[in-house]
Amino acid sequence: MSNFSHLNKKNQPKMVNVGNKNITQRKATAKATMFLGADVILHFTNDELVTKKGPVFQTAIVAGIMAVKKTSDIIPMCHPLLINGVDIDINIVNNEDVEVLCTVSIEGKTGVEMEALTGVTATCLTIYDMCKSVSQKMVIKEVKLMQKSGGKSDINVL
Repeated sequence: MSNFSHLNKKNQPKMVNVGNKNITQRKATAKATMFLGADVILHFTNDELVTKKGPVFQTAIVAGIMAVKKTSDIIPMCHPLLINGVDIDINIVNNEDVEVLCTVSIEGKTGVEMEALTGVTATCLTIYDMCKSVSQKMVIKEVKLMQKSGGKSDINVL
């Protein structure tokens, strides 16, 4: 038998039953590092760039929040969740790169790691979309879970 929780005895996909789990405070933070390049970063003033499509970081944050709320619509085995909060932070870390952090919190029976990872990824994709007229050399270099708490195990890479 497989150790994967999303496979049944016949090795077919299933959604895990969380009905018997306790409701706990759960939180997860995901991080993405994105190469924008000097050509793009040069256009920013006071940590923001306003394009014809609007303010880049502010729009990307809203997109990330929306993605968190829609995670179960795009990741097949994720449960629909009543999200308590989403906090997305974007920082220019040098003359080429930005760092995006997405923290999601909930009181629930299942974790929010996938929601945090989805939120941070959608944020980066929106930055790409809004800046691609300046450069298409941007790269979402790394997306990873940094912290999770409230379930069977805690992870803290922060």
